[in-house]
Amino acid sequence: MSVPIEDFALLSDLQTATMVGRNGSVDWLCLPRFDSPACLAALLGDSGNGRWRVAPADPGADRCVRRAYRQDTLVLDSWWETGDGAVRVIDFMPPRTQLPCLVRVIEGLSGAVRMRSDLRLRFHQGRVVPWVRDAGHCTVAVAGPDAVWLGADGPVTALGDTDATVWEFTVPAGRRLALTLAWSPSHRPDPPAPLSVPTETAMKETVDFWRRWAGQCRYQGPWRDAVVRSLITLKALTYAPTGGIVAAPTTSLPGRIGGDHNWDHRYCWLRDSTLTLSCLLRSGYREEATAWLDWLVRAIAGDPAQLQAVYGVGGQRLLPETEAPWLPGYEGSRPVRFGNSAVGQFQLDVYGEVLDTLYLSLRAGIPMPAHVWDLVEALMGCLLRHWREPDQGLWQVRGPRRQFVHSKVMAWVAADRAVRMGELLGRNGSSAEWRAMRDEVRRQVLSEGWDAGQHSFVQAYGSPDLDASSLLMPRLGFLPPSDPRVRGTVRAMSHLDHGGFLRRCTRDGDGDGDGSDGASGGEGAFVACSLWYAAGLSADGHTDHAREVFERVLAVRNDVGLLAEQWDPQTGRQLGNAPQAFSHLALAETAFALSAAPPRRGRPRHLS
Repeated sequence: MSVPIEDFALLSDLQTATMVGRNGSVDWLCLPRFDSPACLAALLGDSGNGRWRVAPADPGADRCVRRAYRQDTLVLDSWWETGDGAVRVIDFMPPRTQLPCLVRVIEGLSGAVRMRSDLRLRFHQGRVVPWVRDAGHCTVAVAGPDAVWLGADGPVTALGDTDATVWEFTVPAGRRLALTLAWSPSHRPDPPAPLSVPTETAMKETVDFWRRWAGQCRYQGPWRDAVVRSLITLKALTYAPTGGIVAAPTTSLPGRIGGDHNWDHRYCWLRDSTLTLSCLLRSGYREEATAWLDWLVRAIAGDPAQLQAVYGVGGQRLLPETEAPWLPGYEGSRPVRFGNSAVGQFQLDVYGEVLDTLYLSLRAGIPMPAHVWDLVEALMGCLLRHWREPDQGLWQVRGPRRQFVHSKVMAWVAADRAVRMGELLGRNGSSAEWRAMRDEVRRQVLSEGWDAGQHSFVQAYGSPDLDASSLLMPRLGFLPPSDPRVRGTVRAMSHLDHGGFLRRCTRDGDGDGDGSDGASGGEGAFVACSLWYAAGLSADGHTDHAREVFERVLAVRNDVGLLAEQWDPQTGRQLGNAPQAFSHLALAETAFALSAAPPRRGRPRHLS
């Protein structure tokens, strides 16, 4: 039985991340980057696919009794109790300066507890057993280009195991023992520098780093702790050398247990561009916003007709999608995928995302590259030729292209922001053509995307299906929140209700799906969609109900405040890759929106 997705906590060094469960096991780790092959992959299989468990040797101690991040940090404390005493395990990854490392400190609290460290490295996506040798004060495991070193700053007893490095040691009250795992290229003969850094120094520097960073947050509303935790999570998913932000640190955690909604999210989506920049700027993180913009401009450089929906953390375009048949998948959810073929999809919405991000950056006074106007003109030139075409939409359907309403709205956003940027920069040469396109797109959406019978915008032209992305129209400026069509759409979203949360669209929520996305249906509710609904209710004046919806989402965070992509109200479980940047971005943005809204009592009868 796989560890529940919600049982995992996130650690990060701002270049990669690890997932550690309440059972003390690190079940996912890719080194040296987010998108590198995993060397611990039990998350998608079992211990034979790689894990590192540190826990009491007592077989009855299968889970810690409680755990929590230290206030405003990414340092995790887990408390364990046995018949012999109690210990605390402190897990953290120091923000990287050279090579990546993971530190696990065991601190005796009472009695004397026998502990066990069981490290089973499996390189190349959980299947290659490395050559392990003793290297004096540490051990080193080598396979191909990778070497992982494990050291201890106190006495340990090695137990014989041909497939693992197993150590036992006793920690009495008042004593500490630290284990440090560090990666280096296998051609380097010496232990990596992180193994020689005093543990107390590394821990203090890590705590200080995160608290300094969290202290910059401008949000001061009633949900500050939740917002700060979401922002820390967003920072943890940032690849510091380039400024790119991955959607999640994991791959193939399923949207439906046992199904094939299993995608690799260790990459950067343009879909998230505007929301990311807006959230960072509003929260007070201008440096991170600027780094994200710089990554964006570099990544999309080239022919605008080749604009992709997703890129690698370094801006790379080739992310070949492969399957890993040796991994059984999370609770049998197969196939396990590495890479993402969405790079080859045609998505109109990304043009609007990019131009909206550039416009927002210009208004915020972020320094823009000298060639930015050439980029605007190139993107608009391409969009003028192609905006009438069907695409694969925000949800990246893997079936036939359709005339998605959200994609057309984002084409309108692209033209609108290009016109506005021209006004700000005094570049109006193409504005008449862009204005004409903007007006034509708007007329088409209002005519073809509106369902008078349902009094709502729909997912695609000619379709009766609803889509939660329609809730973004007022935020994008397409229509004001007071417009009757927006208010009708907010009301209609109750048809997407799934146990008090929102599905992303009608067909994905019907229990069996139509196969339009190349996968079976029956997904859970999308966390971001539920948060968009709360923001829509608030903008429509139903502030009290909006806060109820928002609090409902907060209640399904795990014990350390993390959200996956989806939530299944029927089983009470998180689904999809975790933690999901899109969910945490939406949480922070919605908290800002609700905190600025005046309270209003009562609930309209049309809302559930």
